[in-house]
Amino acid sequence: MNSHFIKKTAYIFWVLILVLLAVMYFVNSSIFTSEYLINFIKEFKSEMMLVYTIISLIRGFFLLPSTPFILVGVFLFPENLFIVLIISIIGILFSSTALYYFSDLLGFSIFLEGKYPKKVAKYKKMLSHPKAIFYVIAWSFFPFIPTDVICYVAGIIKMPFKNMILGIFIGELVLVTAYVYFGNEIVNLF
Repeated sequence: MNSHFIKKTAYIFWVLILVLLAVMYFVNSSIFTSEYLINFIKEFKSEMMLVYTIISLIRGFFLLPSTPFILVGVFLFPENLFIVLIISIIGILFSSTALYYFSDLLGFSIFLEGKYPKKVAKYKKMLSHPKAIFYVIAWSFFPFIPTDVICYVAGIIKMPFKNMILGIFIGELVLVTAYVYFGNEIVNLF
């Protein structure tokens, strides 16, 4: 198989899944709430941790933020917070890796450079700097900016993978630890 066919097939599959999720959202938006996710996972009583792990791993492919999934883990497994932390970090690193390597394959570089040439040029310059890992750490730590964007740009400009993934790990570890342990404190208040 040639790379063009693989790229086109992966892109079509990804778009179909996003369209399906959008339709599901418009038909019944309640299935995207934390409550629904908790109830859905609870249906699999003996396999809850496995289902939670699988969902945490695949959520990045659908560009869904990790925060609701982390908080769902805190609600579902208050006695296993460290495991929730580990699963969440592994899920984030897994999706970050996939986005880094597939950003070019799916044509994000052409799309982003065409739509946001000044921003991409700015990010390229920042991520090409020898101390770019600190930028990735800060970006990953800040909770209101999607980490996926930095992974796309890092993949597009071929930032060294080890720098990108280490920056994501450090920044997200701090943020996810806060979500897990402060989220648990909030759960305990109620």
